[in-house]
Amino acid sequence: MTLSQILTPQIQKAVQVVFDITIDKVEFQVTRKDFEGDITMVIFPLLKTIKGNPVEIGTKIGNYIIENVAEVEKFNVVAGFLNIVISDNYYFKFFNEIKSDESFGFVSETPNNNAIMVEYSSPNTNKPLHLGHVRNNLLGYSVAEIIKASGKKVYKTQIINDRGIHICKSMLAWKKFGNGQTPESTGLKGDKLVGNFYVEFDKIYKVEIATLMSQGKTEEEAKKQAPIIQEAQQMLLDWEAGKPEVMSLWKTMNQWVYDGFAQTYKNLGVNFDSYYYESNTYLLGKEVVQLGLEKGIFEKDPDGSVWIDLTEDGLDRKIVLRSDGTAVYMTQDIGTAIQRVKDFPDVGGMVYTVGNEQDYHFKVLFLILKKLGFEWAANLYHLSYGMVELPSGKMKSREGTVVDADDLMEEMTQTAGKIASDLGKLEGYSVTEKAKLYTMIGLGALKYYILKVDPKKQILFNPEESVDFAGNTGPFIQYTYARIQSILRKANFDFQTVILSDSEESLHPKEKELIKQMELFPEVIQNAAQHLSPALIANYTYDLVKEYNSFYQTVSILGEENLAKKVFRVQLSKKVSEVIKSAFLLLGIEVPERM
Repeated sequence: MTLSQILTPQIQKAVQVVFDITIDKVEFQVTRKDFEGDITMVIFPLLKTIKGNPVEIGTKIGNYIIENVAEVEKFNVVAGFLNIVISDNYYFKFFNEIKSDESFGFVSETPNNNAIMVEYSSPNTNKPLHLGHVRNNLLGYSVAEIIKASGKKVYKTQIINDRGIHICKSMLAWKKFGNGQTPESTGLKGDKLVGNFYVEFDKIYKVEIATLMSQGKTEEEAKKQAPIIQEAQQMLLDWEAGKPEVMSLWKTMNQWVYDGFAQTYKNLGVNFDSYYYESNTYLLGKEVVQLGLEKGIFEKDPDGSVWIDLTEDGLDRKIVLRSDGTAVYMTQDIGTAIQRVKDFPDVGGMVYTVGNEQDYHFKVLFLILKKLGFEWAANLYHLSYGMVELPSGKMKSREGTVVDADDLMEEMTQTAGKIASDLGKLEGYSVTEKAKLYTMIGLGALKYYILKVDPKKQILFNPEESVDFAGNTGPFIQYTYARIQSILRKANFDFQTVILSDSEESLHPKEKELIKQMELFPEVIQNAAQHLSPALIANYTYDLVKEYNSFYQTVSILGEENLAKKVFRVQLSKKVSEVIKSAFLLLGIEVPERM
């Protein structure tokens, strides 16, 4: 039970006894550093029902809880804030309860609880994954792990955009200029090979447009009449008609890309429970349109197209079926959502990890599904995130100026290696050990740099800055974890089974602060799950590490002469390292035993 859970009913009782008033909730906050206290009750909300001076009100409540709550040692009131000092006994007891709990902070999956499906990645099969996909994957994977840690069952999924004109561009360019190249013959990952032909298509297309414009065509006419785009459009028609030659090429090149993606996902440390393919889902939703028409939710225009009018909901009129009967993306997304619940009947909500340029699309999608009467539609969330940019500006796939995800991971590993070597931190490591550690540090730096930022904010990514061994970075936290493991290895005495009680020693202020910080971990996980924000986990971990480093620099650990104190400080260090490891696990980041 957390401190706020212990204090809430007691303060409610205090207000009832002292003021004869019933209150539903009590507002707490962390005590400011410049005041004495471990937790602060905010008195101002009570002033709506209790007339009087907030200091007097706080003092009366404080006097009551000192008399009636064993955990409360003393208090002080500053303006409208009741700062409560908790006894060392409470913190000793709490620490002894959690020190052997390997799953501290994590809630077991609740039986009969609705599962949550988290969608992320969702790439196109015409190019490799890039820096934008990296943020998407890291966010989606981490949010899924955090929701799971909060006590819910989670399914991780993605929808692969494997059809359309952009896919045909790569296919056509390979057919015209590929000379039978394969990943095996070129030594390239399949997604990179296919991506090269997507870039090649665009180069040829631009040349043809320029040629037609020099012959007097307008730019718009040239874009439509360029021979290579007309060939690509014909290939798309042939694909939709199921022409064997086109289907065979499509399957072959897509498989190259899938194999390439699989390697990138493995290196990035993300995974999925299920896959959906646009080639299978693009017809889904058409039957739902008919159902919506019968219910009067949709309306048909004279030309046969079907729409939904959302103007009364503050949105606009949205098409769900073209006049020729073909579906639009919205129709497909409606059908896919419904299909997912059919495939996984225990799903009671979904999280879509998609960039903020799609904010409006998801507002419309969620509203349509609610109007169609699906109960789970009340639990749909768009994990909207900002773009990732580099100092050089935006990335462009067609021009081949994107930051390739594989290249980025390799660069991060090399940067980590250079900085670690310059700092001379790896004496006695073998070449293999160094390579593994460089990868762990490099990927940890990348993941932490991206995940510590609120998802809604745009990121300007600086690789070198992310691998700094000081400050709010992944390597700084990894180094602290490794430092603690070094302490544990040097502790040549029994520190695992000894229990220190409050009757033996009082807590050093730095010890108390560490326990207080760890006590927040379960609540941070729940908040991060509720707000779909790995940044809350990342920045909590940084705060914990800062607190530990302050403790490490202030008190003696292995050099402490008092055995009871020494044992306790080693136990405390061990638990801090376990919380760091657990928190980083939720971010998909590994921690090194040595560094």
